[in-house]
Amino acid sequence: MANWTTNDIPDQTGKLVVITGATGGLGYETALALAGKGAEVVLTGRSNSKGAVALANIRAAHPYARVSYEQLDLASLKSIAEFGERFSAAHNHLDLLVNNGGVMTPPKRQTTEDGFELQFGTNHLGHFALTAHLLPLLAVAPAPRVVNVSSVAHNAGQINFGDLQAEKNYKPFKYYAQSKIANLMFTFELQRRSDDNGWGLMVNAAHPGFARTDLIANGPGTEGFVNRLSLFLLPAMSHSAAGGALPQLYAATDPEAEKAGYYGPNGLFELKGPPGKARVAGKARDEAVAAQLWAISETLAGVAYPVLARAA
Repeated sequence: MANWTTNDIPDQTGKLVVITGATGGLGYETALALAGKGAEVVLTGRSNSKGAVALANIRAAHPYARVSYEQLDLASLKSIAEFGERFSAAHNHLDLLVNNGGVMTPPKRQTTEDGFELQFGTNHLGHFALTAHLLPLLAVAPAPRVVNVSSVAHNAGQINFGDLQAEKNYKPFKYYAQSKIANLMFTFELQRRSDDNGWGLMVNAAHPGFARTDLIANGPGTEGFVNRLSLFLLPAMSHSAAGGALPQLYAATDPEAEKAGYYGPNGLFELKGPPGKARVAGKARDEAVAAQLWAISETLAGVAYPVLARAA
């Protein structure tokens, strides 16, 4: 995959794609690239106005693109369920789900509509629930893929079952890191369960390195150590949102991408550069913790992953 670019994306004609958090940043760049390769792309996000702008920009770049926008708030289980119902009523399969949307390090503890710590509830539980709702459509596609977007921050993460929702001691980066290691644990556990139950999924993950997006601005804003560090490192250690999207595009489309693979920039400290295999912290592969997280996530999100028969 040396120097892999969007030019290496295979033709996506006939593929149906859903991307979360697709009105800006990594999600938008992913949608733009896949639409340009012929996929039918459904962008999702919270803001209808941003959705309209994203659609207009993609259509300006690719006049024949098949793109649409659907409102979806990952911090609302009701919104997720409603989207799942609408999408399932309109489509009979889904080829690719890119779980990209997220929030990073809000300075003060915030909660989702359902009362979960915002980062865990949005970054992990929201995508966990969404994938469950869309699994029946994925399982009947010819070669379905699910891509979860994690972070190098997962190296600092652990699942704090004793204070999962940060009700006792909220620290912004600690709970961001928890959500990102949860993304990886979900990736590996979903692949195991797909293999066991015959769902036929390829599940993998990617991270963008240090990409210049609005994620940090939408979290800590102009204050805090993470933001000050980002401003200091920005010129030399980062790359564009388009560059940051390459690992997830590789995971989503390349024939050489692997089940339970993890991809990120191959430069110094995995901060920027073309896609390569990324380092997985050993604790992210703890199957006992992953199984416990899965059980708790089903309870909290109010979903149950069905046992499905693979279509012949």
